[in-house]
Amino acid sequence: MIKLGIPSKGRLMDKTFAWFGARGVTLSLTGGAREYAGSVEGVDGIELVLLSAGEIPRELAAGHIHAGVTGLDMVREKLPAWENRVGEVARLGFGRADLIIAVPDFWTDVTTLDDLDAAASAFRRTHGHRMRIATKYHRLVREFLRDAQVSDYQLVDSQGATEGTVKNLTAEAIADITSTGETLRANHLRVLEDAMVLRSEAALFKTRAEIWNSDSRAVWAALSGKLNLA
Repeated sequence: MIKLGIPSKGRLMDKTFAWFGARGVTLSLTGGAREYAGSVEGVDGIELVLLSAGEIPRELAAGHIHAGVTGLDMVREKLPAWENRVGEVARLGFGRADLIIAVPDFWTDVTTLDDLDAAASAFRRTHGHRMRIATKYHRLVREFLRDAQVSDYQLVDSQGATEGTVKNLTAEAIADITSTGETLRANHLRVLEDAMVLRSEAALFKTRAEIWNSDSRAVWAALSGKLNLA
């Protein structure tokens, strides 16, 4: 028996069901849309576990599930040294979005990370505190800005719509996921030219925790064969 973690709602769940179904593995809800129970047909020995996309990386790392579908951004944000804790099995071709850094349109002289660094220093001299960047992705953004040698900023947590924080005066810039850029434009924000933090999409991961035995490895081999995984 293996436990397979699947996003519990929304478009990511629907597309995950469709991806598996197209390969002969049928995932379905057994208790209705409001109940977190499901079934798997096509390969024996799989228990479906419905979780939020944000929970799946930690459940994988802890060895509570054998495999799971979530975003690349979720795994890299939530798991330090993620490569040692989970293995990326396959990218699924949906759920694509970019984690970017954006600034207000009226910052006409700020188009690159070097410009952002200069603006941050000037902001601190003028206002006496660091420029705020609102985000839900603290680990990824901090590492990216460190490597780009951007300083004199602080990350502030965004609990709601990140794009609205600049308009609401709770941040001067943002770092967020975007797929079309429409929401950014509606909030008069512009992506920096060289501020692509991560290109994300949904992927299938497996745990590196010590939970695999001969039975679970046999089920995984059967599933991998059905899905045509290398």
